[in-house]
Amino acid sequence: MRLLVVEDERRIADFLSRGLQGAGYAVDIAPTGTAALDCVHSADYDLVILDLMLPDMDGMQVLEKIRNRQIGPPVLILSARGGLDDRVKGLEQGADDYLVKPFAFVEMLARVRALLRRGQPAPEKLQVADLSLDCIRRKVARAGEAIDLAPKEFGILEYMMRNKGRPLSRTMIVEHVWDMDYDGLTNIVDVYIRHLRGKIDDRFPVKLIQTVRGIGYMIEGPDKAAERHPEPAAEHQV
Repeated sequence: MRLLVVEDERRIADFLSRGLQGAGYAVDIAPTGTAALDCVHSADYDLVILDLMLPDMDGMQVLEKIRNRQIGPPVLILSARGGLDDRVKGLEQGADDYLVKPFAFVEMLARVRALLRRGQPAPEKLQVADLSLDCIRRKVARAGEAIDLAPKEFGILEYMMRNKGRPLSRTMIVEHVWDMDYDGLTNIVDVYIRHLRGKIDDRFPVKLIQTVRGIGYMIEGPDKAAERHPEPAAEHQV
């Protein structure tokens, strides 16, 4: 999942970025309201963490513009403005939660996870054939056998399973799992897909991760794969 942190104080922004990345999220940082709105208009975020005291505009203006979008991400306000009036105003103007600085990172992370669960129509447990993924406990199993994945491997697999049957380009995978733009040259997605296949496909007769020529990758169950590529009809014996 991809998060946007709108925070002009570099020390806090770096602290949040490191902590959230350690929890398995891709993180972009916007130091101004203008940069934040540019990010929101150019990428799909699962959550925005918004400071109110920005150098170029009030964070409430950023919140209002995000809420004016037809489909906008959940917004967690993270601000030193902790007065009752500020909190009420933030929530009334469309924020999904409000946390006052200073804060404990573990509490903020719990609120982030709660908002993501609330905003995700997809289930907390994902299933493709005999492969299961628990989004909350971050556990993966195939045919009842537990599979240990690195954080980025888990992020790629979760993104693919949330979009099962849908071809995903390398650009889409990088932008949702890494906090970087795809430059068209890196083979990082291919390397991680090989790692994933080694863990969830190689030891099993049915392969779930499919290569979509000219696009990227897709995960789907054997029934759907058979529908896409039916066996040729057998010739009648005379």
